[in-house]
Amino acid sequence: MKIFFLLLLFSNLIFSTFPQNENKTIDSTLWKKSEQLCKDFIIADTHIDLPDWLYDEWYDVTQLSKGEIDYPRAIKGGLDVAFMSIYTSPSLEGTGKSKVKADSMMNLVHKMVNTWPDKFCFIRSTSEIQANLNKNKILLTMGMENGSPIENNLNNLKDFYDNGVRYITLAHYKWNHICDSANDTIRKWNGLSPFGEEVVREMNRLGIMIDISHVSDSTFYDVIKLSKAPVIASHSCCRFFTPGYERNMSDEMIKVLAKNGGVIQIAFASFFLRNDIYQQYTKGDEHIKGYLKQNNIGSGTEDAWKYEEDYWKENPLPSATVKDVANQIDHIKNLVGVDYVGLGSDFNGVGGLLPVGLEDVSKYPNLVYELLIRGYSDEDIKKVLGENLLRVWKQVEEISEKLN
Repeated sequence: MKIFFLLLLFSNLIFSTFPQNENKTIDSTLWKKSEQLCKDFIIADTHIDLPDWLYDEWYDVTQLSKGEIDYPRAIKGGLDVAFMSIYTSPSLEGTGKSKVKADSMMNLVHKMVNTWPDKFCFIRSTSEIQANLNKNKILLTMGMENGSPIENNLNNLKDFYDNGVRYITLAHYKWNHICDSANDTIRKWNGLSPFGEEVVREMNRLGIMIDISHVSDSTFYDVIKLSKAPVIASHSCCRFFTPGYERNMSDEMIKVLAKNGGVIQIAFASFFLRNDIYQQYTKGDEHIKGYLKQNNIGSGTEDAWKYEEDYWKENPLPSATVKDVANQIDHIKNLVGVDYVGLGSDFNGVGGLLPVGLEDVSKYPNLVYELLIRGYSDEDIKKVLGENLLRVWKQVEEISEKLN
């Protein structure tokens, strides 16, 4: 069975990387160019949830394997810089277990590099990127998803920085001691907490990018007012396509983000991309939460995940496509310019609810192909794939130097 699975995965890798479009006609010249651009330009993906999988079960990611990322597919897709997501559940807030969990996951990322030094290299600054490119290695760094592990102690921020964390998503699906969440009806702080304001200042000083994905609108505006450095949205989309969905960014927020010099990294989650998918997803999510509550099944437990998995198999969402992701990029380009958009896929983090044509890390060329069809220049594509994000990261480093 395992051999069959690997053969199936391998055949999918070889035969399904070509662009997906309705009329099945492919411009072979543009397709070859899209593959070449993915090799020539730095692809920086700011949100990949591999550590969470390795925390549950350590496995060999240098071989074709489960999930949406492994070494062979990353190399094929042209991925250069992968931000490994250090995710801790909001359920751990206030329990004293958030930092313990985060430390364990950070150790797993370093274990990857130590176990397979010929495949992975850990980087801590933008200056280390060029020196380690084109060596058939994936450059790893880390982003912390949810500020809960800070645990009201600014010294922990220094620990995370020293361990290699280069951005922190201030909250996740519930408010925490730092700020309010876009996914939570409770607004504890109406933005940043007093401690959260200290966190923003200290992240600026240390040189950690502030990530406003998942936070409430009021938190976003508080951060923008306070931060001396540009901020990022590591994995978000445009609210224009999903009216009322606070998890995505409004046009006004995107304009403010651009004026701040920041960047919105487009997530590939299908329910972020289109309103019809979002509406159906919301109904399903409400059903799942109601079922778990009615049956006293704890959120985040194995039983909860199993029920959720089975529900979506029986009630599949409409399929987004690579065109929907390109539509998000188009919208931002038309709104504020191409300098403020990048890629934050959320691979391994959305239960496989991904667009046709962007099912895993081997498929970045499909998106580039779509952008080429739409008339994007090579320079535009270079910016979207990674240059915009690296510009912000570099600015955060420079501001940190001035503050110390």
